[in-house]
Amino acid sequence: MKIVVIGGTGLIGSKLVHKLSERGHDAIAAAPSTGVDTITGEGLSEVLAGADVVVDVSNSPNLDDSAKEFFRTATTNLLAAEQAAGVGHHVALSVVGTAQLAPQSGYFQAKLAQEQLIGQGPVPYTIVHATQFFEFLKTLADSATDGDTVRMPPAYFQPMAAADVAEGLAIAAVNPPVNGITEIGGLTAVLLPDMIRTALAARGDERTVVSDPSAQYWGIDLDERTLVPGEGATLFDTRFEDWILESAAKA
Repeated sequence: MKIVVIGGTGLIGSKLVHKLSERGHDAIAAAPSTGVDTITGEGLSEVLAGADVVVDVSNSPNLDDSAKEFFRTATTNLLAAEQAAGVGHHVALSVVGTAQLAPQSGYFQAKLAQEQLIGQGPVPYTIVHATQFFEFLKTLADSATDGDTVRMPPAYFQPMAAADVAEGLAIAAVNPPVNGITEIGGLTAVLLPDMIRTALAARGDERTVVSDPSAQYWGIDLDERTLVPGEGATLFDTRFEDWILESAAKA
């Protein structure tokens, strides 16, 4: 099966290409660095020739209102090129809670608009909603730091390893389109302050993490379970403790 991964040189995309290749598929990493640009359309028709599936894990370079134009243009160009090439399945990576987060965030409005374009488009599809990645916990802490204190809302989330995100996408890519949304996440829901505290302690980071009901998540007010996948989600069992040990060993 020929599977083209848009954003295939990034954190998730590179892992996905590797997983698919290991399983005998012709997995192609498509990105501006490989001559494929979904904004300009450069290289799309060539890389999609003969493709069975396209997996889009690309992301906007900016996480603000400008993401709307990125996702609108990129997704429109990609779907048109897929239709012309006869691609039978479009898989896209998105975020658990996108619809709930969108009213307060230009970036999540952009992601929701992307999902709507895919749902209304000409290519059978699967949208994979993933929870936060372990790899981004420090970045999340940095975004909520005031002096030496990290203020996190007492909301639950269910983070997962990037390798498991790639596995969830690989499963979606080789199965028939669901023409809807599937969800993937980590094994256990935990409070944001508790996980951030554990993540920083594991790195020897001495910042104090406090639970603050007035704190926001990337500038967004959260309900208690906005970031938690619903019933029926596929859960992966990589524990944060094991992931941090493995990451330290690789480093």
